Amino acid sequence: MSDKTPELRFVEFIPHKERHGHPASQFPLWFSVNMMLLTTLTGGIGVLAGLNMFWSVVAIVIGNLVGAMFVAAHAVQGPRLGIPQMIQSRAQFGVYGAVLPLIAVFIMYIGYFASNSVIAGDAIAAGTPINKTWGIVISGLIILVITFYGHDLIHKIERWFAILLAIGFIALTIVTMQLGLPEGVWNVGDFNGNAFLLLIGATATWQLTFAPYVADYSRYLPANTKARPVFLFTYGGLAVSTIWLMTLGAALTTIFPTYGDAPSETIASLFPDGMAPLIYLFIVLGVIATNVFNLYGAFMSLTTIVDTFSRVKAKLSVRAILLLAVFVIATIVAVAASDDFMTYFSNLLLVLAYLLFPWTTINLVDFYFVRKGRYVVKDIFNPDGQYGRFNAPAIVSYVIAIIVQVPFMSTAFFTGPLFEALGGVDIAWIIALTLPGVIYFFLMRQTRLRAHELETDTIDIEEAMAARE
Repeated sequence: MSDKTPELRFVEFIPHKERHGHPASQFPLWFSVNMMLLTTLTGGIGVLAGLNMFWSVVAIVIGNLVGAMFVAAHAVQGPRLGIPQMIQSRAQFGVYGAVLPLIAVFIMYIGYFASNSVIAGDAIAAGTPINKTWGIVISGLIILVITFYGHDLIHKIERWFAILLAIGFIALTIVTMQLGLPEGVWNVGDFNGNAFLLLIGATATWQLTFAPYVADYSRYLPANTKARPVFLFTYGGLAVSTIWLMTLGAALTTIFPTYGDAPSETIASLFPDGMAPLIYLFIVLGVIATNVFNLYGAFMSLTTIVDTFSRVKAKLSVRAILLLAVFVIATIVAVAASDDFMTYFSNLLLVLAYLLFPWTTINLVDFYFVRKGRYVVKDIFNPDGQYGRFNAPAIVSYVIAIIVQVPFMSTAFFTGPLFEALGGVDIAWIIALTLPGVIYFFLMRQTRLRAHELETDTIDIEEAMAARE
C-alpha cells in the first residue's frame, strides 16, 4: 500500500510484512486534526457559561491533559493488535455485543462530520458566490476522495496540514493578542464552579471522542514498536493543539461574545479585507484536515457493524459503496443541523460523554489490567471463538454506568434530579469514566487471575523488545 493507491485493508488484521512507519508520525497527525475552528468553539463554552479567562485556561489544561492520556493509551493498542480500534471491542463485549458501543461511535462520527461541515459551508458561502449547502457538499467531496485512498495518504496530507494550519493559527493568535482582553478576566477570585466543571467535561470529552479511532492510525506500525513513543507522540499532538486552540477560542469568545454564532466571519474581520478569501480557504482546510478522520472513522465503524453479521470483502467497490453511504448520511445531517449549530454541538458533546467514557474505560481496563495485552486476534473475527457473541461482564458494566449516570445528567432535553440537588454540577461524566472500569475489573476476576496463561497470537512485546535491543 502507498499514498498513490487506495488502501485495500478494511477491518482485518494488518500482516506483519505490511507494517511500516515510525511513532513520530503520530504527532503531526493528531496535531493537525485539532487545527480547526470547532476546537476554538469548544474553548469558548466556559466563557459562555460564565467562566472568566483565567479559570477557562485552567479547565482547558486539566480537561485536555486528562482526556488525551486515555486516548494515547488506546494508540498503544494499534501496533500490538494490528486491527482497528473499535473492532477490538469484540474482545470485551463479544462479537455481537460490540455493536452496542459501535452504534454510539458511528453517531458520534456523523455528528462531528456534520458540525465541521457546517463551518466549511459557512466559510465557502462567505468567501465565494457558492451557497452554504453546496459549500458543505463540495468540501465533503474533497474529503471523500482523500478518505477513499485511506491510511497512507491521510498520514501524508496531515503532515502538510499540520504545518500550514499552524502558520495560520499563529497569525490568528498574534492578531487576537494585539486586540487585548477586557480588564478583570484574569481575576483568580472570580470563580464559577459549575462552568468550570462544564468546561473540564467538555474538553475531556473532546479528547475522548478520538479514542474510538486512534488505533486505526497506529495499527500499521511494526508490532515490535515500543509503547512509550507511540503514547508520547500521540499525547503530545493531541494536548498541544487543543490547549492552544481552545485557549485561543476562550479569548475570542471573551472579546466577541457572539463569536460562536459566526466564527468564520469574525476571524475574517480581524484581517485586511483583501485577505478574506485566503482566510476562508484556511478555515475550509482545517475542516478537511479533521473531517477526513471523521469520515474514515465512520466508514470503519459501519464496516465493523456490517462485518459482524456478514463478512465484508476487501474490494475497492465495497469500499466505495460504504464510504458513499456514510458520506450521504453525514451530509444530510450537516444541512439539517446548520440552523441551530451551537445548541446542537454543545448537547452532542454532553451525550457523547455519557456514552463513550464507559466504553473507553472498559476497553483500557481489559487491555492493561485484565488480559494484559494477550489476545487471539483470529477469535475477534469469530462469533464462535473464545470471546463469544456477547460478553455479559462488559455489557452489564456498560449498561449500569449509563443507568447510574441518568440522575446526574444535564442536557437540553433532560435534567436528572440529582443534578439540581448538587447545585447544577454535572458529575455524570466522572461516573462514566470510573464506575464501569471498576465493575468490569471485578467481574472479570477469573480471567484477570490467569492473564499470563491466556492464549495469544500477537507478538510477545517483551520478547520482541529484547530481540530488538
